[in-house]
Amino acid sequence: MAQSRKDSRGYALRSGECQRADGRYSYSYTDRNRKRHTVYGKDLVELRKKEQQIRRDLEDGLDPQRAERVTVNEVFDSYIKQKYDLKPTTRTNYVYTYDHYVRETFGKRRLIQVRYTDVREYYYSLLLEEKLSPATVDNVHTVLHPAFQMAVRDGLIRVNPAAGVLGEIKKSHVWVKTKRKSLTVPEQKAFMNYLYSNHQYQGWKPVITVLIGSGMRIGECLGLRWEDLDFENRIIDINHSLVHRKVDDSGTNFHINTPKTEAGCRRIPMIGEVYDAFLEEYQIQQIIGFCTQEIDGYSGFVFASSGGTITIPSEVNHAIHNITADYNKEETAKAKREKREPLLLPDFSAHHLRHTFCTRLCENESNIKVIQSVMGHKDVQTTLDIYADCTEDKKKEVIKNMEDKIFVL
Repeated sequence: MAQSRKDSRGYALRSGECQRADGRYSYSYTDRNRKRHTVYGKDLVELRKKEQQIRRDLEDGLDPQRAERVTVNEVFDSYIKQKYDLKPTTRTNYVYTYDHYVRETFGKRRLIQVRYTDVREYYYSLLLEEKLSPATVDNVHTVLHPAFQMAVRDGLIRVNPAAGVLGEIKKSHVWVKTKRKSLTVPEQKAFMNYLYSNHQYQGWKPVITVLIGSGMRIGECLGLRWEDLDFENRIIDINHSLVHRKVDDSGTNFHINTPKTEAGCRRIPMIGEVYDAFLEEYQIQQIIGFCTQEIDGYSGFVFASSGGTITIPSEVNHAIHNITADYNKEETAKAKREKREPLLLPDFSAHHLRHTFCTRLCENESNIKVIQSVMGHKDVQTTLDIYADCTEDKKKEVIKNMEDKIFVL
């Protein structure tokens, strides 16, 4: 029978263990790729704790040596490189979010050292110290969680350190997501009446009318071509959208994006005001010239500038801001003369016009599936959330109208 090896204190050494000349201990093993590795400990207790972890990792198919070298940045870069199914704009958004909020800070950490509490602390720091919005932190989680999950599947780590973190934070008092507000009926009337009566902004009347009268996203509206409009049946065919952002290294600022889901492709009936707005835009372009710009093979865009180039989202939002500012200035002065409270408009964007349309639609239609179809919501919960807000306001209005009608003495 072979005699077991012992250390200087008489303790038996296991296979792979050795005591060095300086008194320290070492353990050598072969990983799943047939590569030899050695770890060290100042005594057998420390060494065998490391051995136990190594054996557990190897039994679970993990690669602890690689995990110790890899950073969070390397994990994300590998993840995004393999996401072949992402649309160019989605990929750009993911990379933008990661590069701006993760890469130079949290991304430099070693993967093996990242724990659940580390991710939670990082998210809280973004909210409380960096003052980022919950929506932005949600976007950060959207890119980190799947990257960590890929590392789990690749055998680098045992569990996803981001799993469950956002759910916990959402229950805390710091997670306050500001709901996008729609214009009230008086605000909507005031804004549109001012737009229609002010000659300075007549060129913006068609696109703003279409936005508030159809509920389209700004990219869907500005990406419309004349061939997408069926004037005979008064139908808008939404099958793509305009993206105004650098999407690759080619330097282009424009891109045509097709919908991510089937819900995004839809046909919207034109109400009378929208039909008239399209005709007015056509008449305007007959005078100033039609759009000559071509983007990703698409041409003949409905909304264009006098130079024949396509209208971009920031121009529309800037116009809305100017219209609102001018209206508020005039309304304040008018209310002062008339000795009343002014009806001032909030600062809002083109997307608030979409939300306003959806709110009016919910106030006049109870079929949730119809509303979801018109709005192009992928998740019916988005529709239900807006509907719930509308019915809450309507409920207050109904109850107020019931005053003096229940208790008749």
